[in-house]
Amino acid sequence: MSDALRPDRNLAMELVRVTEAAALAAGRWVGRGDKLGGDGAAVDAMRELIGTVDMDGVVVIGEGEKDEAPMLFNGEKVGTGHGPAVDVAVDPIDGTRLMAEGRPNSIAVIAVAERGSMFDPSAVFYMRKIAVGPDAVGHIDLSKSTEWNILSVAKAKNIDVGDMTVCVLDRPRHAELIAEIRAAGAKVRLIMDGDVAGGVAAASDDSSVDMLMGIGGTPEGIITACAMKCMGGEIQGQLWPQDEAEHKKAVEAGLDVDAILGTDDLVRGDNCFFAATGITNGDMVRGVSYRANGAVTRSLVMRSKSGTVRHVEARHRMEKLREFSAVDYGQGAQNQ
Repeated sequence: MSDALRPDRNLAMELVRVTEAAALAAGRWVGRGDKLGGDGAAVDAMRELIGTVDMDGVVVIGEGEKDEAPMLFNGEKVGTGHGPAVDVAVDPIDGTRLMAEGRPNSIAVIAVAERGSMFDPSAVFYMRKIAVGPDAVGHIDLSKSTEWNILSVAKAKNIDVGDMTVCVLDRPRHAELIAEIRAAGAKVRLIMDGDVAGGVAAASDDSSVDMLMGIGGTPEGIITACAMKCMGGEIQGQLWPQDEAEHKKAVEAGLDVDAILGTDDLVRGDNCFFAATGITNGDMVRGVSYRANGAVTRSLVMRSKSGTVRHVEARHRMEKLREFSAVDYGQGAQNQ
């Protein structure tokens, strides 16, 4: 890729406009109990705004198939078609149930990396994961026991095992993992959904979470890998087919379901971007706040090449947004 076509530093700030739009569109659906309605609004807003970004993007990690939701589908071309050729991973709402039920940690998120650099796991919906921050890089091994990983990370972070907190999705499949974490002496923090936020929390200096473990979505794993690149953390993953049919599909796609995939396997290179905007209040960022004449969004914007992490708070005047775009960011749910 020539220098002229490499992702530019300004791309990160363009991407946050995309997640802001998705969050503003989804925000009016918070607590209304309608996952598909909120996700559809976020998808429409994200699709419209991403079309204004100067990039030649292809969606490698889309959303929707697993939850039968509206989609930004895999293979969809996004951006203006001009500028850097990039892979794009999107989740207009990471945590649709959280949004629908008004629970914390629902975010709109996008990640971008140079073309051909993102691992494509589309044949398998889930993967085993473990993620940590910079001070524990090189001290995790998904092939080893839960206890080994917890003790190793505690030693790397120079903290007592009893002070360790492990973030885990609250799912029946994690009953054994949760028991193992507690048996090792660490604390468990259960989250309903949204393990991108959990992975970012594990890599944040100001978070009480020390690591993320468990089985979650493969799309979220790729997006988290982009965040780890930006924050200096580490993620390991292993594909987790749900049944024989999915296992066969993975093999036919040329995927090795036994391989332990590191951060560089999930996203190659060191020029990727990550942007997330809060829909509901959470550990990563606060959610959308509405005012009489507009709204306030809070976002996290990161770039791996520079290691820059920005917290962006933006105030939006709704009439200006509606002038700019055909998507209704402010009144979508109220007009249903």
